[in-house]
Amino acid sequence: MTRTIRWGVLGCAGIAINAVIPAIQSSKLGRVTAIASRDLNKAKETAAASHIPMAYGSYEELLADPNIDAIYNPLPNHLHVPLTCLALEHGKPVLCEKPIALNSQEAEELSVVEKRTGLPVAEAFMVRHHPQWKMARSLVETGHLGEVRVIQTIFSYYLDDPNNVRNQASIGGGALLDVGCYTVNIARFLFGAEPLRAIAAIERDPAFETDRLTSGLMEFPGGRQLIFTCATQLALTQKLTILGTRGRMELEIPFNAPSDAQTTIIIDNGEDLAGSGREEIVIDAVDQYREQVDAFAATILTGAPLVADLNDAIANMRALDALLRSTTTGRWEAP
Repeated sequence: MTRTIRWGVLGCAGIAINAVIPAIQSSKLGRVTAIASRDLNKAKETAAASHIPMAYGSYEELLADPNIDAIYNPLPNHLHVPLTCLALEHGKPVLCEKPIALNSQEAEELSVVEKRTGLPVAEAFMVRHHPQWKMARSLVETGHLGEVRVIQTIFSYYLDDPNNVRNQASIGGGALLDVGCYTVNIARFLFGAEPLRAIAAIERDPAFETDRLTSGLMEFPGGRQLIFTCATQLALTQKLTILGTRGRMELEIPFNAPSDAQTTIIIDNGEDLAGSGREEIVIDAVDQYREQVDAFAATILTGAPLVADLNDAIANMRALDALLRSTTTGRWEAP
């Protein structure tokens, strides 16, 4: 590799400032060259704090910059597809925050532009780049737990700020699109298959009209199941259990694994309820965001395959769509 990727960042989202921009700035294959916001002063402040050379007062100005090689799009959900398409039209590959779109139809529209331009697009599921998940999948595939039949997850946090984009229904706020998407994505990854049918129950915030509590059930081939709860107004919790015929596995911090501390995979053979059959696998500290941006940069520089391509993102959106449809129809829905 003879060069590094010059990144442009759309907006000053918290995930960008706190996680992805620092990851790019410390990565092997990239640096942030410019950031844009509709508020130029905000862009300038963020640029100064993050050592970014250029700040723009519009997204279009940044996209037109010939010195930008790739775009990171962490804008609110309703702007994922429009701005990603616009970036592609400007000749820029895009790493777009999850969910890739508001629904699968939008994602498929994005796919048309991706194919026409021939430029890569990836959905920013950083967890797919963490070695704890690679280890978990390997243990599942090699039969360490016997036949894996159930994955159970809880992903919740408490947020009641009406101005936060996650609490604005009209632009794609709510628990399912914000964090429920992780539970579906990881189940598809671990099972190595797409769900056959899905059903969910939703409780909406009376003021925000977002789903603040969603629980769902998905059936995968072979009778395997994902059972999950996600919420925006419950205590901060991340739990994941993988249940097999000869044991269970838990990831201590499954989704927001710290970049500066080890993570632990817990395996228990079910010998008793006291944990006599427990063992631990310790994974060294990894910045999963840095792994993600370097992997995307490698795709641009060398043509290396994406860890998860746009087809994977579309499949995830179809599964989420099925869950949402079921809350209206009151029956199982196929993706």
